[in-house]
Amino acid sequence: MKNQHRFAIIGGGIAGLTTAIALRKIGIRATLFEAAPAVKAVGAGLALAANAVRAFQKLGIAEAVLPAGRVLDALVILDERGRTITRTDSRAVSRKYGTDNFAIHRAALHQALLDQLTGSPIVLGKRAISIDQSNKGSLVYFDDGTVHQTDYLIVADGIHSAIRRQLLPDSQPRYAGYTAWRSVVDSTGLNLTEATETWGPKGRVGVVPLADHKIYWFATANAPEKDPRFRAFTVRDLVDQFGDYHAPIPEIISRTKDESLLWNDILDLKPVSRYAFGNVVLLGDAAHATTPNMGQGACQAIEDAVVLADELATSDRVPDAFKRFEQRRLKRTHYIIENSRRIGQVAQWQNTVLATLRNGLFRLLPASVNERQLETLYKVDF
Repeated sequence: MKNQHRFAIIGGGIAGLTTAIALRKIGIRATLFEAAPAVKAVGAGLALAANAVRAFQKLGIAEAVLPAGRVLDALVILDERGRTITRTDSRAVSRKYGTDNFAIHRAALHQALLDQLTGSPIVLGKRAISIDQSNKGSLVYFDDGTVHQTDYLIVADGIHSAIRRQLLPDSQPRYAGYTAWRSVVDSTGLNLTEATETWGPKGRVGVVPLADHKIYWFATANAPEKDPRFRAFTVRDLVDQFGDYHAPIPEIISRTKDESLLWNDILDLKPVSRYAFGNVVLLGDAAHATTPNMGQGACQAIEDAVVLADELATSDRVPDAFKRFEQRRLKRTHYIIENSRRIGQVAQWQNTVLATLRNGLFRLLPASVNERQLETLYKVDF
């Protein structure tokens, strides 16, 4: 019986926590190892698109998670003067599938997932650095010198996973060509009901309303990788960078405290050929990290958890379940990685002529084009 075997999950982010919940639903009690000394969110806001909501419904935890989020009616792309480029009514597609799209603070999502794992074994301060595999299971080596033996290993420790690099030495994070800043601020006095993304000559700025009178915002700029100038940017620098963009962008950025400003280069993984390696499986960003342009990074990790539990529940052999998980997930996650990367490349155009042509062409596209893309995302196989 699978529930008599030992399962370990490496990584206590969204992928790892959701997987632990999904396995517990089918009677598998996994031990989760997290590198940080505490399981807490690092980040700002994120999207829970309808496909992720359906996954939470499948797990029976939607009612515990979604109250912390806010429904998004539409995504509007604007130019730097505030003129509409495209508008996608996500509610129209959502009605067809019976679920809404949400935005949520990463910390709120983490806490909601943790609340579902009361009593589950979570071991903190354990950064996995390598494994030894045999037909009897795996030995997991941690950077503190300790070793854990398990029958089956689920690797969900993010884009910089050392275990993925061991299994797939050529799979290294690749730079997307632009860097990003993020934060969450108070929304007092700002009546924002839609998610917007502004495309302009100095980069992009996204504004997403959250629950509890908060706004998640992000900004991107083309830059060399690990650019020290952008690494040192303060809120004042960002206000100067985007000060001539339409209201309320300068005000929203100016409400940010320097200590709450997050910065990182945008990375993804080139699609890999496999996720299953006998008694080991990769999922989440450790398997298929994507740029954030489609709002699908967390959503795909959540889908992974449901699909993996689906396969484990119906398989007599765990390695076979891992392989079928791989077969179900490769095509979909590859599509999202590559499509999201292309969207980012086009959105980051700074050449005035090209940007003007882009904006004009996007304005000519019928709404059905964007809605079809949403339908592709919302259609899940569980």
